[in-house]
This record gives sequence, C-alpha cells and structure tokens, in this order.
Amino acid sequence: MPATPVNAARLAQKLKDLRESRPGLTQNLLASALSTENRVASATLSSWESTNNPKTPTPARLEAYARFFAVARSFDGSRAVLPTKQQLRENPDDLLEYDRLHAELLDLLQGEEEEPELSTGQRTLLDFDDGDIVIICPDAPEDSTGPLAEDASPNFTLLHQFADTDALIEVFGHIRALNPTRKVFYRTSDSVSRNEIQNHLVLIGGIGWSRTTRRVLSLVTMPVEQFSHPDLHTGEVFRLTKTDASEEKVFFPVTENGELVEDVALIARVANPFNSNRTLTILNGVHSRGVLGAALSVTDETIRYGNQEFLAERFPTGGFALLMRVPVIQGKVIAPDFKNSRARLFEWTPDDDEAGS
Repeated sequence: MPATPVNAARLAQKLKDLRESRPGLTQNLLASALSTENRVASATLSSWESTNNPKTPTPARLEAYARFFAVARSFDGSRAVLPTKQQLRENPDDLLEYDRLHAELLDLLQGEEEEPELSTGQRTLLDFDDGDIVIICPDAPEDSTGPLAEDASPNFTLLHQFADTDALIEVFGHIRALNPTRKVFYRTSDSVSRNEIQNHLVLIGGIGWSRTTRRVLSLVTMPVEQFSHPDLHTGEVFRLTKTDASEEKVFFPVTENGELVEDVALIARVANPFNSNRTLTILNGVHSRGVLGAALSVTDETIRYGNQEFLAERFPTGGFALLMRVPVIQGKVIAPDFKNSRARLFEWTPDDDEAGS
C-alpha cells in the first residue's frame, strides 16, 4: 500500500531531523558519506527532506540512513563516514539503535513503491541547510504608498511600505513551507538590521528602489549588472560587462503598442558577501513583472520541478547567475521555463571565471 502524502512528509521531516541532530552535518557531507556505497547528489537529499514535495528514498537508502545515524562516531563534526554492517555489529548498543531506527524509517515508508532517483538531482533553490533566512524587498516609493502605509493610520498595514509584494508573497510562503524549522523574516531595504544581513539573504527587486540591494550587489563579482539607461525610464536594465572575449551587451524589455509583453529577469545564487557560510539569492527584474517572473520560476507548481532539474544539471557546483526572458500575456506574468533555450539570455557560474583565468 503506497504511503499517504502525510506519511511521506513525515518521513521527509524525520530525515531532516536526523541530519540536524548532528550539528554541522550538511547535506553535502551526508551525501558524500552515503556515496561511498551508492552515489547520491546532495540535491537529491534535499528532495528527500522536502516536506512540501518529498521524493521518497528507496528502502536501501533508508537502511544506509539507519546505519549512519545509529553510530555516534559516524560524524566527528567535520568528517562523515558511513559505517559498514560489520562495524555496526561490533557494538551491541549501536546494533540495537540501528534495528530501532531502521524499523521506524521503514514504518514511515509504509511499503511505498520505489521511485527512481534523479540522475542529476534537483536543486530546490529556496530550501536552506541551516541558519535564519532574511528576505529583503525594496521600499515602495512614497508617492505610491497611500495612507495605509502611514504609521499613524489606525488602518496601518506594513506591507503597503513594500514594493514587489507579489513576488514577496510567493517567495515568503514557499520558503516557510520548505523550511518549517527555520526563522524567516521579511524586511524593507531600510529596515533590515546589521546582524540580519549576515544570514541567508534573498534579495527581491532591483537597485532602483533599494539602497541595500545596490550596496550588496556592488560587492558581488558577476558579469551581469543592472543600471539606469537613458532610453528606459520605467526600470533599470541589465548588461553584460565588457571582457577581453566579448563586447558589452544590454538587455531591454519588449513592448508592443506601449504594452509590456516581455520583461527581463535575473536569478542568481552566490555566497553572502558579508558571511561566506551563508548564501545570497537574487530574484530581480527590469520591472516588477520581471521580479515576479523570477520568483515564479522557482515557486510555480507547473514549472519549478523542471527548472530545479535544470539548475542541478547546469550548475552542479553551487553559484550561478541566469538572465532570462519573462513573457507577459494580457498583463499576466508567465513563469519562464529554464529548459527553453529562447528563455535563457545568459548563463554564468564562478567556474567559468576560473576556467578563463
């Protein structure tokens, strides 16, 4: 009998709890230990731990989990090693814990049919290993906020002080669902505190309305930058910086009869320039519709799984930047498909810089 979605989510939470019970044990370290017998990507572990859309591991994988977590010495704080079955039998207490844990995991599995493991894994961009998560949005321009943004108003509503709230709601809800044990905060660029900026950062929106975003991006080394162009007064465009191998290139949104039909967006993941142990995720666009398109590319139910597979396959080592087209049809933003070559305008990973140096 297949496991119910509730039991699949409980198994995912159990696997996540087991890993987090060993301080310092990341998905990368655990995947490396498990791979000594049967190779597995850290992105696949992420999908197994996802309570929102869990990918159930095979019984053989759960047996290895039980073996690893039954033995305290399998992780010393920096190095993870999967014990063999022979090593497990050397300590009766370890063997007893293994039997208990193995039975618990199989009970959660409840005889679910084995699913094929993804050969390339999936990168769930908004699922974080550890630490707090801070989402930073631009402050809405004063001439567009209205009376509900005034502190003195009896009907004061904090979100009226934010720009790009469509993207914020998409991202905040998705991050909370994927990271139920994490603290998740959302801040305007003017309200984020000094200590908060050293957590996992998710920057929503561009430099036009956010001094914080402008400052953070000035510290990030990427061949893509955003700037004000005299030919566009409604947003800031993206350009590829000039190199020895290529000329500068500028990307504009597309309009027809004054109507926006295609925006340009940037999605990127790099190390937080204020704390290299935390990440910086960028969801940006020329206009707010481009920002929403960047958010939907990793949250929309119909497109995100394929996009996750693309990111895991194309950028297996970590950091990346992807500049893309965002279709707008009758004013509605369509989530871009990363696997569509026309949607992708430019791709970059830090490995490209190292190869060229």
